[in-house]
Amino acid sequence: MHDRATARRPTALVIGASATGLFAATALAESADVTVVERDVLPDGPEPRRGVPQARHAHVVWSGGVKAFNRLLPGLVDDVVAHGGRLPRIMGDMVSRAPNEIWFRRFTATPHRNLVCSRDLLDWALRTRVLADPRVTLHQHATALGLTGDRTRVTGLRVRDADRERVLTADLVVDASGRGSHAPRWLADLGLPAVTERRVNAGVTYATRLYRAPGTTAGIAFPLVNVQANPAKAPGRGGIILPIEGGRWIVTLAGTRGGEPTGDPAAFVDFALGLDDPVIGELLKGATPLGDVHTTRATANRRRYFEKMNRWPDGFTVLGDAVAGFNPVYGHGLTVAAQSALAVRDALATTPLTAPGTARRLQRAAVRPVAAAWDLAVGQDAFYPGAAETPPTPLERWLARFVDRAVATGARSPRALGALLDVMSLERPATRLFSPDMLIPMLLGPKTPHLPGPPLADAERDAALP
Repeated sequence: MHDRATARRPTALVIGASATGLFAATALAESADVTVVERDVLPDGPEPRRGVPQARHAHVVWSGGVKAFNRLLPGLVDDVVAHGGRLPRIMGDMVSRAPNEIWFRRFTATPHRNLVCSRDLLDWALRTRVLADPRVTLHQHATALGLTGDRTRVTGLRVRDADRERVLTADLVVDASGRGSHAPRWLADLGLPAVTERRVNAGVTYATRLYRAPGTTAGIAFPLVNVQANPAKAPGRGGIILPIEGGRWIVTLAGTRGGEPTGDPAAFVDFALGLDDPVIGELLKGATPLGDVHTTRATANRRRYFEKMNRWPDGFTVLGDAVAGFNPVYGHGLTVAAQSALAVRDALATTPLTAPGTARRLQRAAVRPVAAAWDLAVGQDAFYPGAAETPPTPLERWLARFVDRAVATGARSPRALGALLDVMSLERPATRLFSPDMLIPMLLGPKTPHLPGPPLADAERDAALP
């Protein structure tokens, strides 16, 4: 009789100790022994690391991501909050202007909350929890060179570590290496056809500077301040103030082609004052910078449709930014990473990891959360000049007008705002925008006028004074 107790436990390799890679490792650990292959040496504490190019910029985890974090790693969000992170209410603890230049009222009735902290803190809390799992092993300072196997099955990974090359074998290899993934070339090397790609690039440049929270703002629950760019007015310019742990503000400014911010420290506040609404610049006048300005241009939306390939090898799955990278301004990358990992875990609950066809099922399951985030990002960015090879279709233009109207309704109706945030937070599909919660206020009211400016309380403005 077969002894189940002595059966070999499946093995998995995850390329990259990114947030996607760590979420994937957690999801896989219930079904396999997991080794995370990371080219860098990870820091011991909440410190910057080279392999996260967007880490210095503002990061917000939407409520759909917060819920996914808690399902994957119960206690993770509590860890972040215990070390200074926050769970502000959307929109109650925010001062936010939509892309159509409408200011949201600060309704407090909706249950949606963002997780707000530095990326360094989030990554540290995440890897501390994941790597404490005895089923997960970290293999650092190892560079993934390519896949082993053939067009029908991937059997492992070629890596370089300690100046030598070797092969690590596994039942499943997961590519979580991010925007720089070599998965398309690796699959081509195995004899598989090219993957279809789509790219929508609004030409956004980000510039970020860290500040000491001015005045007495560190002692109060100072709101997030967000001025979003308007695609109808190219170049689009916007920015965000993100109060984080340690009595600091992360301030990220953004501009599309012809209106980009620079790395010049002397021009940073002037750029903020030059936005359609100068509230961010005004709040920075008395703030003390804590470092240089950091810029990035790697902000294009790019999607690879691996799930649509006619042939797919067993033993290989691609996740995260390697599948779809989004313009970071929308803040959906971390939420999609966690939701995709949940989809992998749920699929493996009913399908053995080593069964034929499992990798393809995982690939298809993992991209389901991608679609909603992709449509939200591209639905805005496609309207910037030169963003895409073809202009928006009539249907895309109609949907964009409908979303603008939904935003205008949600900005002054808490009922409609709840429906809007369900979609924006990636908790519900876009069809939620056509529910009675949105359509009734849209068609019948409210008649409350839109706000003439940012809903920043006098006490909050005064707290920012030096």
